[in-house]
Amino acid sequence: MILSGNWSAGLLGTRLAFFVAGFGLAAWAPLVPLAKERLAVDDRMLGLLLLCLGTGSVIAMLSTSILNARYGSKPIILAGGLGLAMMLPCLAIANTPVRLGATLFAFGVSLGSIDVAMNIHAIELERDTGRPLMSGFHAQYSIGEFTGSAAVTSLMSLQLGPLFSTLVSSALMTIAIVSAWPGLLAAGSEQQGPSFVLPHRSVLLIAVLAAITFLVEGAMLDWSALLLVERDLLAEAHGGIGCMLFSIAMAAGRLSGDAVVARIGDRATLMLGTLPIVTGFLAVVAAPVALIAMAGFLLIGLGISNVVPVLCRRAGKQKMMPAGVAIAVITTVGYAGILVGPAGIGLVAHMFGLRLAFGMLGALMSIATLSARMMMTDHR
Repeated sequence: MILSGNWSAGLLGTRLAFFVAGFGLAAWAPLVPLAKERLAVDDRMLGLLLLCLGTGSVIAMLSTSILNARYGSKPIILAGGLGLAMMLPCLAIANTPVRLGATLFAFGVSLGSIDVAMNIHAIELERDTGRPLMSGFHAQYSIGEFTGSAAVTSLMSLQLGPLFSTLVSSALMTIAIVSAWPGLLAAGSEQQGPSFVLPHRSVLLIAVLAAITFLVEGAMLDWSALLLVERDLLAEAHGGIGCMLFSIAMAAGRLSGDAVVARIGDRATLMLGTLPIVTGFLAVVAAPVALIAMAGFLLIGLGISNVVPVLCRRAGKQKMMPAGVAIAVITTVGYAGILVGPAGIGLVAHMFGLRLAFGMLGALMSIATLSARMMMTDHR
């Protein structure tokens, strides 16, 4: 059980955990075009390599809820954060497809572990304090994404090289996760019932929506730089700017997300995101100049910002499954979007181009936000 007197320390530790997870994943985004050039692979092969990241994440997520119930979130968050920091520089120097695939797999294991553990930790803090906190935590993830993408992009723009850039980023991540350690709560999840049950249909619905959302977010990280570079909208060294702006908008939307949800509710929050998502994807796909594409990335980030926090909150509130298991289900199925998405996007891009692939992502994301009514009805 989480003690009320310790919740403020847990709040800081959880914020740092979300920050490190977002930072580590986004720091990889500017390296994607460089990895493609270094290995001399096409979009289809790159998509298959990116599949390794999702595979590692899903495998880790399948076991994290059980480990969390036994050992608590604290050691899992620490191990996952340190794993991200250790693997990031290796991604910058892997010089064969096999080495890059293996490194992405290990990177994904670390990401999947910290992702499930920090969300379970966040739900426990929400219950302890009796107020919505999830959007604020996910805002820290988005701030981490922005910082990670900006750090690597800025350092490489100074001609410091990918290895040095990732070593600096790795040092920052290590400092942050070690600083989070004292504040993280050692208690395990207050989970009632078995550590594994078959997913309830209401949780599966949330999970499907999460899968679509993660697919879109993953596409922004893995493919946005390549889209901008291949369309000659930005130079290779500046390709990470699109992802950076997407992350800024995500952070801005999430920083105000808890207040918005408290005022208009979960369903309206999701549905209001549809218009900026559609407009943003249209801008990104059809942009004749970089400025319009950048505006599109901002709109997409704003529209999608509170989807995952709302879905995590709904998983924590439902009574059909233990909360820890439900979080593991939605993150595991959600990351299936990252598991299948890179290869799928790579295949579509190989056959029809990245612009059509991004157009399909916009349509899928609109379906997810417009499904809010069905999700809320299913939880009554």
